[in-house]
Formats: sequence, structure tokens, C-alpha cells
Amino acid sequence: QVQLVESGGGLVQAGGSLRLSCAASGRTLSSYIMGWFRAAPGKEREFVAAINRSGGLTDYASSVKGRFTISRDNAENTVYLQMNNLKPEDTAVYYCAASFLWTPRMKSAYGSWGQGPQVTISS
Repeated sequence: QVQLVESGGGLVQAGGSLRLSCAASGRTLSSYIMGWFRAAPGKEREFVAAINRSGGLTDYASSVKGRFTISRDNAENTVYLQMNNLKPEDTAVYYCAASFLWTPRMKSAYGSWGQGPQVTISS
């Protein structure tokens, strides 16, 4: 089973940018479809973005489309989430996750999860 470790969270002002990284170990990242989810305080974990094995297909939640970009570097065993024009409502714990199935918005399809860095956007 793949182990996932995220990094890059923090506190930024509204309008700013952050890049999250998710490094995989234990198995090669290229075997997996990768997704990012987030959980805001008091809310359920929700889908943010996903990318297929080659990086040629992506999916985004409507709330982040045009502001966030998911990418992957299979040689580095790392997936990224570039977040631009951040808004206070983007404040959440962000999780990367790995799946064998292209059902990107389905949480139950993901068998491995990272611990989740906190992202806080101040207004």
C-alpha cells in the first residue's frame, strides 16, 4: 500500500497562493489515480481535484476550477495542488489520496490517504 505525506500548508491572505505537495512511498505513484480533498471546520470532506495516471486527464470541483491546478511528477513520485487566488472559504485541512479507479469524486474509491496539512486563508 502506498504511503502519502503532504506538505506546503500554511496561512496566507486572501488573493494569495500556496502549493501543496504529496509525496508517495512504498509503491510507485504512477500506479494510482490521485485526488485532493478538503475538510473545512464542521463540514464533511469534499472533493477538490483529481488527476489520472498519466496526468492527461483532470477533474475539478466547480468551486476551485480556474483557481487550482493539480499536476503530478511520476518520476519524483509526487502530486501537486497549486492554489491561486485563495479565498477564506478555501480554509480547510487538505488531503491527498490514491485510487485505482477513475471515479474521481467518490471518496470511497480512494484506499490511501495522507494526514492533511492545514490551509488557512485570512480575509
